[in-house]
Amino acid sequence: MLSVREITPAEHLAFLDSRRSASFLQTPAWGRVKAEWRHQSLGWFEGEKLIGAGLVLYRQLPKVKRYLAYLPEGPDLDWADDDLERWLAPLTAHLKGQGAFAVRMGPPVVVRQWSAAQVKDGIADPAVRRLGDLAPEARDHVGARVVSQLRELGWRPQLAEGGFSAGQPQYVFWIPLRTADGEQRTEADVLAGMNQLWRRNIKKAEKSGVEVRTATAETLADDLAAFHALYAHTAERDHFTPRPLSYFRTMADALGSEAPERFRLHLAHHEGDLVAATIAIRVGGHAWYSYGASSTEKREVRGSNAVQWAMIREALAAGCDVYDLRGITDTLDADDPHVGLIQFKVGTGGEAVEYVGEWDLPLNRAIYQAFQLYLRRRS
Repeated sequence: MLSVREITPAEHLAFLDSRRSASFLQTPAWGRVKAEWRHQSLGWFEGEKLIGAGLVLYRQLPKVKRYLAYLPEGPDLDWADDDLERWLAPLTAHLKGQGAFAVRMGPPVVVRQWSAAQVKDGIADPAVRRLGDLAPEARDHVGARVVSQLRELGWRPQLAEGGFSAGQPQYVFWIPLRTADGEQRTEADVLAGMNQLWRRNIKKAEKSGVEVRTATAETLADDLAAFHALYAHTAERDHFTPRPLSYFRTMADALGSEAPERFRLHLAHHEGDLVAATIAIRVGGHAWYSYGASSTEKREVRGSNAVQWAMIREALAAGCDVYDLRGITDTLDADDPHVGLIQFKVGTGGEAVEYVGEWDLPLNRAIYQAFQLYLRRRS
């Protein structure tokens, strides 16, 4: 019989340090980043032994003390277990006692994977419109079993859309940094896996004199301000709403104080001009490209490719298993405006990956239905 109870951030972090990989959204530090949510670290115990952990974010409904309990890209437990109910029943009982009207989680479990070559061919084929139209290169039986068990237990799959309901991406694109037998890949091997355009742009940036450096503790405040100015410029050009500088300062402080490798800001300069900047995050053997910005001027010096290559090399040097370029949509329709993003990432020679996605479990059906109606009206 498993039990779930609150644990300290130190206990939570110690558990994560014993794992090869966990989402940065499940670190204790992420609760500090999401200050508008109440947060709590939970532990799964078998007797007195801690065998699982998760970060819960509680989002309060307007005017009432009822909460959506959210575990982004978590929790971190044994998803290969044939009996997920023994893990999830004590979780939902605890959250109900905390005033939750529903639970939302995103199990970090892969379902299907497609190679870069498959995705490229799919985009070129007019008959193919989505990743699901392609036979995957690999299927994960654990992922299939998790989906089946969640449905049987009454959980509901969610579609990640805009606004409050926007969750974490179900589809991502990553570059494996180890071979199938677990050997670390070399820089030359990763570079050879990229398409000709990516390799040419990396070489062009080097020949143009683009220099990439990493912010230090002494330069971080000024470098974050420079990054944010370029990020705001990027947002105006690409028509998205930027986060405030204060958000990135909080992220840098919270993640950076938890572990020195957790938050890394990279800046690409050309003849003194900042042409690209990115934020990388690392937990164990998993490295993520989190945020990026680029200048409209001097795009020909390929600062964005240079800074990506610098982050990939850093992940390789750290012995990481994967470099994760984060979310993509599942569209392969050449006329879809979102296809450009996947084409950019496909050039790295990595893999498109589908997770099981986010799932809801209503604990109070009346409030949950009202909440769903509220979301539909907002969107």
